[in-house]
Formats: sequence, C-alpha cells, structure tokens
Amino acid sequence: MNFLERKEKLDYLLEMIEKERLISLKQAAEKFECSKRTIKRMISDLRDMGNDITYCKSRKKFYKN
Repeated sequence: MNFLERKEKLDYLLEMIEKERLISLKQAAEKFECSKRTIKRMISDLRDMGNDITYCKSRKKFYKN
C-alpha cells in the first residue's frame, strides 16, 4: 500500500469513527481487506495524529471525542 492509499484509508476509517459506523475491528478488517491487527495500528496512527479516539466497552464502539 502506498502513501496515498494509506492516507485515504486512514481518512475513511476516521470518518467511520466520527459517524459511529465502526462497529467492530472485524467489520473494518473485512471492509479494508486486511487484518484486525492492521486496523488497530491504523487507529493507533490516528491517535498519534492527534485524534482523541476511545473505545466504549459497554456499547462496543469506537468514538472520537
């Protein structure tokens, strides 16, 4: 995956989180055709970029504060 593809995927993942459409890591992994671990790394990268992303265990969803 080149830089632009990765940037587009990060932007789309962030959009999914902001609109509360990211239900599970498995769902995102299937959508992006990658592993759940890759999605975890992408979320970590988004956090490193300054996005305040949290996971609610009771609702089982990611949120951007």
